[in-house]
Amino acid sequence: MLDNLLAVIQEENLSEQLYHSLVGLEIEEQRIDQHGRLSRRPHPSKFGSRTFHPYFQTDFTESQLEVITDPNPNIGGTLDQLDTLQTVAYRTLEGDDRIWPLSMPPVMDDTDLQFIADHFDRPAIKPYREYLVKKYGLQHGCLTGVHVNYSIPDPVIHRLFSHYTTEFDTIVAFKNALYFRIAQNFVRYQWLLTYLFGASPIAEKGFFDPLPAELKTPVRSIRNSRFGFVNRPEEQVTYTSLTRHLEQLQQKIDAGTYFSAHEFYGPVRLKGQANAKDFLTGGIRYLELRDFDNTPLARNGISRHALYFLKIFMIYLMTQPLPADRTRELLATGRQRNQTVALENPLQPTQFQADGQRVFREMRAMADHLQAHNEQWGAIDDLEEVLMHPELTPAAKLLAHIEQGSLMKYGQKVARRWYHDRISAPQLLPQLPRLSEATQRLILTALQLGIKFYQVRDEDGEDMFMFTFDGITQVLQERDTQGKVPEALLRRLFPDLPDLPAPLDYGQAQ
Repeated sequence: MLDNLLAVIQEENLSEQLYHSLVGLEIEEQRIDQHGRLSRRPHPSKFGSRTFHPYFQTDFTESQLEVITDPNPNIGGTLDQLDTLQTVAYRTLEGDDRIWPLSMPPVMDDTDLQFIADHFDRPAIKPYREYLVKKYGLQHGCLTGVHVNYSIPDPVIHRLFSHYTTEFDTIVAFKNALYFRIAQNFVRYQWLLTYLFGASPIAEKGFFDPLPAELKTPVRSIRNSRFGFVNRPEEQVTYTSLTRHLEQLQQKIDAGTYFSAHEFYGPVRLKGQANAKDFLTGGIRYLELRDFDNTPLARNGISRHALYFLKIFMIYLMTQPLPADRTRELLATGRQRNQTVALENPLQPTQFQADGQRVFREMRAMADHLQAHNEQWGAIDDLEEVLMHPELTPAAKLLAHIEQGSLMKYGQKVARRWYHDRISAPQLLPQLPRLSEATQRLILTALQLGIKFYQVRDEDGEDMFMFTFDGITQVLQERDTQGKVPEALLRRLFPDLPDLPAPLDYGQAQ
């Protein structure tokens, strides 16, 4: 199945378009107070309703802030939007709130856990949340991470399909096979990403009771281990075939094993359909990759190099055959390797280093055939160096900041620096330096309210600002923003924009 895919990509000259596959980010982080504990302030009141907000959400706890970018073909564009959204988030924080930079939450005691249990302001998903608390406990839901959404451009899929029409009856069947091969190989090689980007070496006091023996010393990634954000061992879903994957997922939902598809915490999720059964007819539209820890070593929570590497790595996964007679074995080996790597000593080479070197050799050969960009070559070079030198991994670098078995001081220091850097920037939105302060203020307000924003240029090179809400798009030029009260202007443009939620008062008891 999908034989000679790399040769077909070369024949069709599709490498450039594949380098521009779409990437979107979901960055989950916790708000903390001045003492480094989970914030007891409600979700910032200036943000619009979470029932529709495209950019700022929460999940399990009210203190969690999730920043969501649009899909973008360029890594630079993705990170620019992320930077702008995070700047808006920092400028919207209330009181002494800051952003915790690690996937593992800060120190928690019984009062923190009780507060988390008692305060949750999303009624629509409250039953699901109560179910999760009962099944997994409060601490489990406090883990955060980075989800990467990945999709192949439709024109690429159509041109590839033209070479496989004897193998697949429909474009949907072909697209599903292509995406599911990537998903399978992602599971197979997840261990390599856990090694390269794992950044959750220890848990703070209050997370485990008692602390598992395997975590008495630092590891590469608690979050990606069996002690992290994963389903129970007996509740895993197979990736041996698309049909079996979807059947198992639906069976677990129907049997009440999973509350819904949201409870499936596998390393990669199929996305784009409301129900598991619909993927066979409607097709997979994108993949959600769930392996990445938050890293305090990059102020966006994920490094530029990681995303450049991921672009070329995904093409590698796409072009790697998975022998049908060994699929189950290779996937089981991949999952076991990921568990092993996640719990390795961060300062020691992974026991699978030789296999990692093979992967890099094969990636280099592929990149050479596809005439990879300098950014991809740079990422391959740098991360192969990390493979050979474990002290360069994020987990290893974090060990230097552990004091008395804790990263609390370091996490607070990073949180304060990130806040200061954002708030003290000379411009309101530094990624939009050419725009006037009035225009930047309008954009900031729109993003707070949940209005989607795009910047384009007309045929004369003039900046045009597209604001979209509820299917309606309004286009402004810079002169239209001058001398206007931002929220009043936006509400004139979008009369159906809901009022801001009433501010809540949690009492700020510490």
